Amino acid sequence: MSSIGRFVSSWRQYRAFRQLPRSERRIVFFSESAQDWHHHATIIDELTGRLGRSICYVASDPGDPGLHRDDPDIHPFCIGDGFFRIVFFQTLQADVMVTQLLDLDNLDLRRSVHPVHYVYMFHSLISTHMADRADSFDHYDTILCAGPHQRDEIRRREAQQGLEPKQLVPHGYYRLEQLLAERRDPPPPGESAAIHVLLAPSWGEATILNLFGLELTGILLEAGFTLTLRPHFQTRWQTPGVLDAITARYGDHPHFRLIEQMGESDSLYDSHIMITDWSGAGLDYALGLEKPVLYIDVPPKSRNTVWRELGLEPFEMSVRTKIGALVAPDRLAEVPQEIRRLVADPERFRTQIAAVREGCVFNFGTSSAAAANAIARIADECSAESAGT
Repeated sequence: MSSIGRFVSSWRQYRAFRQLPRSERRIVFFSESAQDWHHHATIIDELTGRLGRSICYVASDPGDPGLHRDDPDIHPFCIGDGFFRIVFFQTLQADVMVTQLLDLDNLDLRRSVHPVHYVYMFHSLISTHMADRADSFDHYDTILCAGPHQRDEIRRREAQQGLEPKQLVPHGYYRLEQLLAERRDPPPPGESAAIHVLLAPSWGEATILNLFGLELTGILLEAGFTLTLRPHFQTRWQTPGVLDAITARYGDHPHFRLIEQMGESDSLYDSHIMITDWSGAGLDYALGLEKPVLYIDVPPKSRNTVWRELGLEPFEMSVRTKIGALVAPDRLAEVPQEIRRLVADPERFRTQIAAVREGCVFNFGTSSAAAANAIARIADECSAESAGT
């Protein structure tokens, strides 16, 4: 579609949303990316099913699965990512907006000039104060917290900065429930060739692939492991040369495979261990599939240069040795030995991981219901307040 066609389509969708009766715009979900649907879907199912609510699903991405559900209780609108998205945010009239959009009111997407209750839902287990900006979560009214660490971090920042306390809802993290339900066991690890290693680092200059991806790939394949490289999608956009160099050297190796499809899951289920750096995928892998993660201890990724001032160790930093092990970048030769040690006793590791998960994730097994209940309650409270004014 041409740029003019996209503009006209966004205008029509924005206008259609505005023409929807106000009673049908009480609960609005906003999706910035098609990837958001995986986190929204089960909560929306709870709202439209068990709780009997209708919702609006407003998305930027025309390929978002939420726009294509055949459900009379879901009103879909695709407003694109340009001018009309900005206008939509500034003029929104609704009781509640639920979103995974970071930095509300900090950048171009602002809170509405009308009263709206903004609910933020995490799409990762990582902490709030290192990977994201210090003020990324300041302008929401309610936050659905995946675990106690996020709740504690937000409360600490509110106290330090004198911010008005938000509603913090113990939510949970459905991605772990999904992974555990769909898990299948890979073949028992034995000789090196039977050990399947998933290399899934984050993206950026100071991450595994950019720093020593070619060297580490060689070490793993020379050790006899089966290796699947699953880079973050940003790597192909930001530094494609590092991927091209690895595939030029090892693309024909019988035990090497490159996966760049975001929806692919076989490599998660069929591998015995993940190697990563600061990717949140390591937390999902360990706590959802109950398999070990080997972390290469590169410098942390941070958009908050003063994160230490909060006085709380980030969850993704503190949990690494509980769900796997650390190897320093100058000791890559030790990686094969660590891999064999970590995969040697899968059952013992599963027991250990289950205990870690119990203490760091809310409502495991019932997270979608917990979130839906909270959203419905907030919508009812907002409606009652509007009726009383």
